[in-house]
Amino acid sequence: MNYQVNEKGYYGNFGGAYIPEMLYPNVEYLRQHYLEIIYEDGFQGEFHQLLTDYVGRPSPLFLAGQLSERYGTTIFLKREDLNHTGAHKINNTIGQVLLAERLGKKRIIAETGAGQHGVATATVCALKGLECVVYMGEVDIQRQAPNVARMKMMGAKVVPAKSGSKTLKDATNEAMRDWINHPEDTHYIIGSVVGPHPYPDMVARFQSIISAETKKQLKEKTGSENPNYVIACVGGGSNAMGMFYHFLEDEQVQLIAVEAAGKGIYSGHSAATSILGKEGVLHGCRTIFMQTGDGQVVEPYSISAGLDYPGIGPQHAYLQRIGRAKYVSITDDEAMQAGKLCAQLEGIIPAIESAHGLAYLEKMKFFGNETVAICLSGRGDKDLDTYMNYFKW
Repeated sequence: MNYQVNEKGYYGNFGGAYIPEMLYPNVEYLRQHYLEIIYEDGFQGEFHQLLTDYVGRPSPLFLAGQLSERYGTTIFLKREDLNHTGAHKINNTIGQVLLAERLGKKRIIAETGAGQHGVATATVCALKGLECVVYMGEVDIQRQAPNVARMKMMGAKVVPAKSGSKTLKDATNEAMRDWINHPEDTHYIIGSVVGPHPYPDMVARFQSIISAETKKQLKEKTGSENPNYVIACVGGGSNAMGMFYHFLEDEQVQLIAVEAAGKGIYSGHSAATSILGKEGVLHGCRTIFMQTGDGQVVEPYSISAGLDYPGIGPQHAYLQRIGRAKYVSITDDEAMQAGKLCAQLEGIIPAIESAHGLAYLEKMKFFGNETVAICLSGRGDKDLDTYMNYFKW
C-alpha cells in the first residue's frame, strides 16, 4: 500500500489543487520545484541547524510514569510542547520560510486558529527580517490573547477575520484572498496538511521530524522503534501527520487520530469531521469536510481553538478511507478533564488540543505490555484562561 501522494497530487481520491487562475503560477512552480529545493544540501543543512540551535530539537520523549500506572501500560509523551514557541508548528514555518527565501518572496502571510502557527510564523519572519501578516478569527483573537500579543511583539500584523464563525476556517479564507491579490511577492505558509498540492505533502515532510525522532528515541528506551499505538489530535492534522509519517509502513503500529467532538458529535456543536464529513472541495483540495446537503460548509465548534476546523487534510482522509488509521472524537468535557489530569499527575499542562489525544486513553483497554506514544503537540500556557473559566478557578 502506498500512503504517499502520487505525481498528480492525490492520495487516492483526495488531494489535488483546486485554485483560482491567479494562483496557478505560484502553486505550479511550487509543485514542480519544492522537492528539489527542500532536499538540496544547503537547504537541509540550514533547516536542521535551526531545528537544533533555534528550536531545541530533538524534543524529548518522556516516560509518563503516573499516567502509565493509571492506565496499566507504558505511555510516552513526545514533548513538542518544549519546542521554541511552544508547539510543533515551528518545524513547518522554518521549512517554509527557508523555501520562501529561495523563491525570492519578501512577504509572508499565514492563517492561525489557536495562534501557535501564527506565533511560529511571526517568530521565523522576525529571525529572517521578512514582512509578516497573520489572519486570525475574531473569536480566536479574544480567546487566545497571549498569542496575539506574542505575534505583535515580534512585528507581525494580526488581521481579524470577521465573517462566518470568525475562527480558523474564516482566517484561512481571508489568507487565500490576500494571496490571490498579492501573488508575486507573497508566500502563503499554510499551517497544516491542508490546501492545494503540494502543501499537504510539503507540510507533512517538514513535520515528519517528529516521528523520525520518536522511532530513534523508542529504540533507545525500549529496544524497539515501534510502539503498539501512536496517538495524536487532529484539526487539519499537521502534528498527527508528523507523528504518523514514519510509522505508516509499519502496519503493526496502530495509528489513532483524535478529533474534537465539542459538545457532542451530533449536538450541532462539533468538529468531528471523520464522522460528520462528506467528500468535497475545501480550501483548494478534495477532502472530507462537514457540509450541508448543497455543499455549504457547516461551522465547526470546539473549546480548542486549534481543532475547530471543518475538514481534515487529504492524506488523513485517505488514511481513514483505507483503514490505516483510526479516527475517533473526544468532547470538550473529556479533553478538559484529561488536561487537568496530565497537569496533576505529570506536572505538564498540555494545550487543550493535545488534551484531546490524552483523553482517548480513557476509552482504550490495555493488557499491561503495550507501548503508547502520544504527541503532546503544544503547551497549555495559551489556554490557561480557558482552563480557569471551565473549572471556575
